[in-house]
Amino acid sequence: MTDPDETRSLQEQMSVAHANTLVERMGIEITEATPERVVGTMPVEGNSQPYGLLHGGASCVLAETLGSVGAAMHAGRERIAVGIEINATHHRSATSGLVTGVATRLHGGRTLATYDIEIVDDRGRKVCTARLTCMLRDA
Repeated sequence: MTDPDETRSLQEQMSVAHANTLVERMGIEITEATPERVVGTMPVEGNSQPYGLLHGGASCVLAETLGSVGAAMHAGRERIAVGIEINATHHRSATSGLVTGVATRLHGGRTLATYDIEIVDDRGRKVCTARLTCMLRDA
């Protein structure tokens, strides 16, 4: 379990890093982050399509955000991570509340990092699964 002080510090760091970006506009919050595993939430409200369902593109943004945070942590301070491929399968809709994504590192090399991301609704039902590959390069 993560220490509350560490969580606050992480949230503050992520707030600064994601200020005035798509992550902030979509209401994504990172709640846990290591190079191996990143967890975050996103509200359905404000990220839906005209039928009131969570937009599939919003799920992809959450997935890419979580995987990219993990890849950047894996890369280290002198390197950057840029997404080069994402795929997603949408299993069910979400219409309210928060969705939670968990990105788990599948591969962490010198030039590539790949993450499996599972997104679930408030009831723990799988909404989307995605895979992201990031290229790691010098800053």
